[in-house]
Amino acid sequence: MATVSAAVVLTVVTYTAMQPVPASLAKINKKVIKQQFLDRHGKIMNVTYENKWNIHDVVALHDIPPFIQQAIIASEDKRFFSHNGIDWLARMSAVKQNLFAGKSVRGASTITEQVVKMLQSRERTIWTRWLEGFEAHYLEDNVSKHEIIEFYLNQVPYAARRRGIKQAAAYYFDRDLDTLNKKEMMALAVMVRAPKWLNPYHYPKRLDKAINELADRMHTAGLIDDMARSSIRTQALEAKRPTLDINTEHFIEYVSGLPDLKSLQDAGYVHTTLDIELQAKVQKVLDSKLDSLKKSHVQNGAVLVVDHYRNEIIAWGVAHAGKKNKPFNNINPVLVGRQPGSTLKPFLYARAIEKGWTAATMLSDTPLEERVGFGLHSYHNYSRNHYGLISLREALGNSLNIPAVRTIQHVGVNNFLQFLQRTGIESLQSHPNLYGDGIALGNGELTLLELIQAYTTLARMGNYKPLTVIDGQSLTTPNHQVINSDVASLLADILSDPAAREREFGSHSILNFPQQTAVKTGTSSDYRDAWAVGFNDRYTIGVWFGNLDYTSMNEVTGSSGPAIILRTLFNELNRGRTVRALYFSPNLVKKQVCMETGETTHDNCRSKDEWFLPNTIGVMPLINKQPLRMRKPSNGLLIAMDPRIPDNYEVFEFEVSQSENISKVDWFINENHVATSRKPVYQWQVKKGDFSTYARIYLNNKEKPIMTQKVNYSVK
Repeated sequence: MATVSAAVVLTVVTYTAMQPVPASLAKINKKVIKQQFLDRHGKIMNVTYENKWNIHDVVALHDIPPFIQQAIIASEDKRFFSHNGIDWLARMSAVKQNLFAGKSVRGASTITEQVVKMLQSRERTIWTRWLEGFEAHYLEDNVSKHEIIEFYLNQVPYAARRRGIKQAAAYYFDRDLDTLNKKEMMALAVMVRAPKWLNPYHYPKRLDKAINELADRMHTAGLIDDMARSSIRTQALEAKRPTLDINTEHFIEYVSGLPDLKSLQDAGYVHTTLDIELQAKVQKVLDSKLDSLKKSHVQNGAVLVVDHYRNEIIAWGVAHAGKKNKPFNNINPVLVGRQPGSTLKPFLYARAIEKGWTAATMLSDTPLEERVGFGLHSYHNYSRNHYGLISLREALGNSLNIPAVRTIQHVGVNNFLQFLQRTGIESLQSHPNLYGDGIALGNGELTLLELIQAYTTLARMGNYKPLTVIDGQSLTTPNHQVINSDVASLLADILSDPAAREREFGSHSILNFPQQTAVKTGTSSDYRDAWAVGFNDRYTIGVWFGNLDYTSMNEVTGSSGPAIILRTLFNELNRGRTVRALYFSPNLVKKQVCMETGETTHDNCRSKDEWFLPNTIGVMPLINKQPLRMRKPSNGLLIAMDPRIPDNYEVFEFEVSQSENISKVDWFINENHVATSRKPVYQWQVKKGDFSTYARIYLNNKEKPIMTQKVNYSVK
């Protein structure tokens, strides 16, 4: 009676403690912790083992080699297809062996019980082993043997957080399942029992012994013949650690941080726009070039390749990515703010043309000094040459600095910054006074990603569309016109014109590409940054060289370093396809102009052809002197008083643009005349409030004074 009561109690307690088993193993909630990223062709770019379940390397049962199925069943559960979840014969045999040994030397879990163990995370005790047997029985009532063995083969744990035989084959042998030989398959079978102690990297002899023992059992069972057993015993087992051929960690890191990825957080895979084959070529070219410039102290570099037709990033190169002992290669330089040098000049001239200038507008390239702080700064071109009056086409093509400074004075710093922000450059958020005229020469900091976004706007005929990295996303991305399409077309024509850059770069410049390509280089002060950017009918590419510790390179410029990569990559992208000419607006009108003045041609001048926007034909092209204006304060400036300085000693310097003809300046604040000076500067004693200021300027050669525009500013 007591025995019956105990059995009843045990039965009740057992059924109470049992956990429910799933109705289908295929519908288990396999929550994604970390996704796997695929390139545009479905090729794997990263490997992750942070998910609880194997969700990326699942193999259907009919695709798993039959021999490995036989080997694992022979090793783990030889009566798998005949029992109902519990192998009582194996349990009795295990109990007998453990009693004779005086310790636990053998388990007897069936494959079904091991599946239950994976599903139910519990402490390993005799009681839980008891429960797992009954839960295994119920599981086999719910699902088929084939579903159980398929789940097991895909989820059984190995070392290093690998799950399933596919991940194990890659981890131990760097091979696919269907390429393994019989000994390697048997290695995976026996390692299931003790992956730590049978690890081929650490204990190859132990593993070999276990394989031979399994081979003997399979031979006895008639699963392999004499020849197969002999071959398995004599065959060498060579473990090989897996490697990813291409390192895309910087790109994946960027994509992983995008807000748009939240909508894909439950997907095991993220299909990106990257082309892994192109990425490999970009990596090789970039690393090779940096190796050749080692003596020039070039440590870091980055390349971004965009298909601007689809507006997709297709290559994201970081120099020496993934290589050990390379400085700062764990930093993503595509996203690091650096000074862009002259690469912003096309956008500056775009703004000037939209304000009425033409490609024939003549700019003064003569020595220029401008006040900076308490001194004067002398601007100069890279070659230190001056060309006098020069057309906008040649000023841009030759990347001359002094005409660019005169252009920013015409366009206005604040106006230019707002324009750049509309092209996708968001880093330049400081007050215009911080940059001053130097923004024309790239004294602010922006990222390679932002710069290429802006250049794709030019390449897309002035149409801005955010770059995408998720495959198919570009189809739904909004766009808007930022630059007049005629202006964008004219700029592309200038940037792809070898004659326009001949004065500074020579007639055989590396920038003269075989197919029409708009190209611009840039070099920041002290050779800290070197850039090359270009676009053709389909692709936009940007290259940056520098040092992420901000040390200077040894005279490496945009044309002597990055431009070589730019040329190489365009040659690669153009191979095997028909390259079309850049878009040329049918609205542009060709006229002959005098080379010395930019005016419509006449009998006594050397002439050349130039293209004009329809509404600019006949516009006076000479921009020799800039209009007088308030340089400081700038409109919208916020001045903060320093509490450490007595109010009577706090001053702010007003300044108008320089002119050697100034005889005197009257200064006005809130319509009140406050001072007269003989120089273009005035020291104003600061006080709190909101103010409006302008100047009345008297010139030696003019009777009537010139009034500057009002600027509004505040003092807090």
